[in-house]
Amino acid sequence: MKKTILTLSLSLIALIGVSQAKLEIGLKAGANFSNTDIDNAESITSFHGGLYGLIKLANIGIQPEVLVSKQGSDLSGASEIDFSYVNVPVMLKIYFPGGLNLQAGPQFGILTNAENEVGADIKDLYKSSDLSAALGAGWDAPFGLQANVRYVLGLSDINDVAGQEEVKNSTFQVSIGYSLFKLGK
Repeated sequence: MKKTILTLSLSLIALIGVSQAKLEIGLKAGANFSNTDIDNAESITSFHGGLYGLIKLANIGIQPEVLVSKQGSDLSGASEIDFSYVNVPVMLKIYFPGGLNLQAGPQFGILTNAENEVGADIKDLYKSSDLSAALGAGWDAPFGLQANVRYVLGLSDINDVAGQEEVKNSTFQVSIGYSLFKLGK
C-alpha cells in the first residue's frame, strides 16, 4: 500500500512538473571558427547545423542537440585538416529576463570523416570520438527565434597515432535557431 501511494504521489508530481514545462523542437545552423592545438595551426571557417530540443521549466532549460559540424585547422598554410563530426551537446540553460540565457554542458562528437587539403582520407589517424565542454550565451526571442554564441573546448586527445603529440579541437560557434514545434508555456 505504501509503495502504491508513493508511486502515485511521484507520478502526480511528475505530471504537474511536465504540465508546467515548455517543450520545443527546432532547427539551428551557423558558422564555426575552429582550430586544433597543433603548433602553428590557424583556424578555419566552416559550418554546423541540425536539430535541437528544449525542455524549459521556469528559468532553467535543458537543450539537447544533434548537429553536423565541419571542424579542423589550417597548418600554417602548408596543409589543412578537415573533420566532419556528428556532435551531440546537452546544454543547461539558465534564463534571465527577456529570454537572455547562459549555457553550459558537455558535448560528445562522433568523427564521420577526416581529410587533408587534397581530399585524402586521414580518418585512421584520429580517434572516432571527441569529448568537449561547451560554454555560451544566447537569446530566445518570443517569436521562436534563437541566437547563440558558444565556445566548445576539446577535452579529449583525438590523435590516434602512438607517440605523437596530443591534438584537441576548439570551436567558436555563432548560430541562429528557429522553433518548428512548441508545446506548453
